[in-house]
Amino acid sequence: MLEQGDAAPDVSVQAADGSMVPLADLLGRTLVLYFYPKDDTSGCTSEAKDFSALKPEFDAAGADVVGISKNSPADHAKFIAKYDLKVRLVTDPDGLVCEAFDTWVQKSMYGRKYMGIDRATFLIDTSGKIVRIWRKVKVPGHAEEVLAAVRAIGSAGSDGAAATA
Repeated sequence: MLEQGDAAPDVSVQAADGSMVPLADLLGRTLVLYFYPKDDTSGCTSEAKDFSALKPEFDAAGADVVGISKNSPADHAKFIAKYDLKVRLVTDPDGLVCEAFDTWVQKSMYGRKYMGIDRATFLIDTSGKIVRIWRKVKVPGHAEEVLAAVRAIGSAGSDGAAATA
């Protein structure tokens, strides 16, 4: 299980154009990776809209926000257009990214067990170190909490000490 202080896994995600992009290519700025189960469901839509509403503030704080699910790039395009989302959405077609970040988990609904993406967010500094992890995310207020942690990294310098308290 990944912990704060670990290096972010060396994996690749699928961009909107279908190309594979190494996670390392997304570094250089603070990176917020949020994993969510499925486009256009109530919780996932609220989360994407919340991050989108705060995108100018994340930009000003020097952070990029990227949402990851197993939906196809075409599904992401429809989802983005439907809600005028401002955050970048990428695809994990083979599930390797979810597995690397320990977000592919067994779930249970109405007694039925199945595998799915656990809603989680990872805050990664410019060097690729995981500064903060949120697991079992509850959507209301989450984007604001992540933004506060991003700002704390900026005020603490590159070590992220303020964000881990």
